[in-house]
Amino acid sequence: MSTMSIGLAMFAGMLVLMAVRVPIAVAMFIPGALGYMALSGWLPLLAHLKGAVYGRVSVYDLSVIPLFMLMGAVAVQGGLSKALFDFANALLGRFRGGMAMAGVLACAAFGSISGSTVATTATIAQVAYPQMRRIGYSGRLATAALATGGTMGVLLPPSVTLMVYAILTEQNITKMFLAAYVPALIAALGYIIAIMVMVRIHPEQAPAAQAISAREVLKAAAKVWPILAIFAVVFGGIYGGLFTATEGAAIGNVMTCAITLFRGELNRSKFVAAVRTTAQTSGMIFLIFIGADMINAALALSQLPSQLAELVGHLQISPLLVLTGVMLFYVLLGCVMDEMSMILLTVPTLFPVIMGMDFFGLSVGDKALWFGILILTVCEIGMIFPPVGLNVYIMNGLARDVPMVETYKGVVPFLITDAMRLALLIVFPTTALWLVHLLT
Repeated sequence: MSTMSIGLAMFAGMLVLMAVRVPIAVAMFIPGALGYMALSGWLPLLAHLKGAVYGRVSVYDLSVIPLFMLMGAVAVQGGLSKALFDFANALLGRFRGGMAMAGVLACAAFGSISGSTVATTATIAQVAYPQMRRIGYSGRLATAALATGGTMGVLLPPSVTLMVYAILTEQNITKMFLAAYVPALIAALGYIIAIMVMVRIHPEQAPAAQAISAREVLKAAAKVWPILAIFAVVFGGIYGGLFTATEGAAIGNVMTCAITLFRGELNRSKFVAAVRTTAQTSGMIFLIFIGADMINAALALSQLPSQLAELVGHLQISPLLVLTGVMLFYVLLGCVMDEMSMILLTVPTLFPVIMGMDFFGLSVGDKALWFGILILTVCEIGMIFPPVGLNVYIMNGLARDVPMVETYKGVVPFLITDAMRLALLIVFPTTALWLVHLLT
């Protein structure tokens, strides 16, 4: 077999293993190890493993991931999600569909603390979904709004996926965080507009607006100060250059623990549960790192990435057409794997291809930031895109009374706004870059 054939066989083998429900890390590691051995022998494979595994997990920059994840887990256990939803509902409950809009905004706010899409969706849904159904929201709108709102955890800092992309491509994490804010704001506005249009066309999907007094708004606002304080100190310090992202995550952990203890929401059992959740998820992420490193090393030996880059360079086609193809590829890939695996597997191969092209005269640094935001935007779409959509499955597990097909019908208007946002980001890269240029 040629090296190219071995590379393609590895990729096909990985997809087959994923299709039969083999864990992602194992599904990447086994074809990678077999391919590496076929290309260079088993002794070089053992020599590679001896240093590669330690070299990957001992990287200091990776410590930012479990630190931010622990901060989010403590926030979940400490009950901060309910305060966020209550405040958002106090602001928007006076409009038809306001509670669905509040769910989206609460997901956005909580995602900026937890950094996890799954945690954001599950946590806010447990608070918001029962209330929405109790006052008359349709199952379609309630589940679709919460599943879609939860996807913003992919993009909003401190998104774990965002940090992984920055580490893989050797980009500044602070700049990646800044590049994500405007696209995330556009996403939230798009989702709110989609809800407004849906309830205008189908008023039976949501109950009539509720009358909420100014006193209730102020009472709800008084309960969200811990989240604002954590956000201001952690991200204000990071963007202000007072400390690094890793140091900011550590400070955020201390603040989150102190605030939830002060509120009486955190006890020993909840803290242990938060640590256990963080350890389990971090272990899974690090194993995926090891599996992705194995198959990427084997693919590099097969010269598949370099031959792909050379092939694209000789096709003489528009860079925007190539980029559109890459985005469609990510949407399809999102049907068989999660966003973390997609990033770890594909970025080492596709990143050099995109960096070798000219897009609107962007510098290499700007291009890297822009491409990262595009990838994460497509990952958001993949989280709710039929026929899989991880967030739809999470919502289905929490809302057993709503058929999954109803949720898929409900997410269509949100997918339309996502497609419009992706097109805007592709055509106008400054949408993601202007805040980076302004503050750095």
